[in-house]
Amino acid sequence: MSVEGWTWLFVGITFALYIFIAWRSRVSTTEGFYVAGHGVPTVANGMAVAADWMSAASFISMAGLISFLGFDGAIYLMGWTGGYVLLALLLAPYLRKFGKYTVPDFVGDRYYSESARVVALIAAIFVSFTYVSGQMRGVGIVFSRYLNTSITVGVLVGMAIVFIYAVLGGMKGITWTQVAQYSVLIIAYLIPAWAIASTLTGTPIPQLGFGSVLDRLDGIQTELGFGPYTEPFNNMSMLNVLFVTIALMAGTAGLPHIIVRFYTVKTVRAARWSAGWALFFIALLYTTAPAVAAFARFNLLETTAGQNLEQVRAENDWMGAWEQTGLLAFDDLDGDGIIDYTPDEATNEMTVDPDIMVLANPAIAGLAAPVTGLVAAGGLAAALSTASGLLLVIGSSIGHDLYIRVLGRGETERERLLAGRIAIGFGVLGAGFFGINPPGFVSEVVAFAFGLAAASFFPIIVLGIFSKKTTKEGAIAGMSVGLAFTAIYIIMTASGLMALDPWFFGISAQGIGTVGMILNFIVTWTVSRMTPAPPDEIQHLVDNVRIPEVISAAKAAEALD
Repeated sequence: MSVEGWTWLFVGITFALYIFIAWRSRVSTTEGFYVAGHGVPTVANGMAVAADWMSAASFISMAGLISFLGFDGAIYLMGWTGGYVLLALLLAPYLRKFGKYTVPDFVGDRYYSESARVVALIAAIFVSFTYVSGQMRGVGIVFSRYLNTSITVGVLVGMAIVFIYAVLGGMKGITWTQVAQYSVLIIAYLIPAWAIASTLTGTPIPQLGFGSVLDRLDGIQTELGFGPYTEPFNNMSMLNVLFVTIALMAGTAGLPHIIVRFYTVKTVRAARWSAGWALFFIALLYTTAPAVAAFARFNLLETTAGQNLEQVRAENDWMGAWEQTGLLAFDDLDGDGIIDYTPDEATNEMTVDPDIMVLANPAIAGLAAPVTGLVAAGGLAAALSTASGLLLVIGSSIGHDLYIRVLGRGETERERLLAGRIAIGFGVLGAGFFGINPPGFVSEVVAFAFGLAAASFFPIIVLGIFSKKTTKEGAIAGMSVGLAFTAIYIIMTASGLMALDPWFFGISAQGIGTVGMILNFIVTWTVSRMTPAPPDEIQHLVDNVRIPEVISAAKAAEALD
């Protein structure tokens, strides 16, 4: 069977599984729709958190970026994993103890202000739409390459699948679907990594063997005129590396679709344990990604650089298939028939989109067609799992925070559920539009979302938990300034309206969220010291969330059950 046939088989089976799980998990209450009834088991929630967090950027694009950035690509490993630890230890248990449905819920009640709630839900929608566009783009890329469709058709199919299980089951359906999606994506990521590691290094454990590939890769890159793969700050300045890493860390800790997952378990203790399990499940992929990146880069250069173009095309079916997608291109500028791959745009004859590296890696390495089909299904699982969590955030922000809490509508359970489902429907349409017309490649778009989350939510959540003197005026001003500054900078640099290098020390759009976060902290702190302190009941609420109350041994045992 061909690669396309195997891909259709794996995609068909997994999509049918997702829809079946959604049908079995359908809900009829708002608590089930928004937080799965607080009844998700710890290990299952850890898998769902991992699937929600490891998006198309982690599965499809991260190793590709590391392939091209080398040492500097470690910003994604340090930023995303470090940010998750920050979230798990610093924020998640306290937010679970607060006991609300959404981040805007926390902001509105903690800062005793409907205006603060509105600013938070606008930020949640903005961040989520930015993030989900990258996921839908990833779906389109997989469909366009392996299922012989256009990116637009692929995005539309992904929209339909996500709509079915997000609307039917809400958070409960999404959670159990994500458990299945994690299983698919991690198997699809590890199997080719093990196989390629055995071929290139003689050991099936990528983490142990890829050091020998790095030495050979450094040599090839130097010969081609690129800097050594392992040389630091070869592609990005030290300042930019620092700012992007911080933005990714703080953005991870402030992402609303990850935070809400910790509301789905029964107790604070369960939230802590699910965070630990999630870190284990995440580590399986993230400790493998650097090796996958090095293998992919090495195999690509060995196969193409300095080789005869027509001969390479004849011997590698994958190349023509990726050329048809427009994500791989050759231009024989000097007419000698040899592929000249150089860092100089004027002489470079091969253009490779970083998003193809993981998906094309099995074919480049000569693995069997079923492995390639499995990788495609894994990429779709990663993209759809995160897209569903983001769409629930959009739906809850509109249906719960705006329609019910701000506008005071939704008197019956049926009306509240309908509002959430309609909001998700609009979210799916918006996600599809941005997936077809994205502002960048997958990991770039996702990095924008992390920067926006860092600049808007992270300071407000941290101060809301650890500073009971932070006021509603400070929170509103801080979120507004941080979000507006970061969004304007990203839009202007991504669209080419602003020359990046001369402005603000050459910090890229992916790293500007750090500056927005600092501005948010400063503005929130300053305005809070200039306005009346929060009411006593709010200060007591903050103390209660952060500092455990003295309770009897019997009540303590009951709480842990």
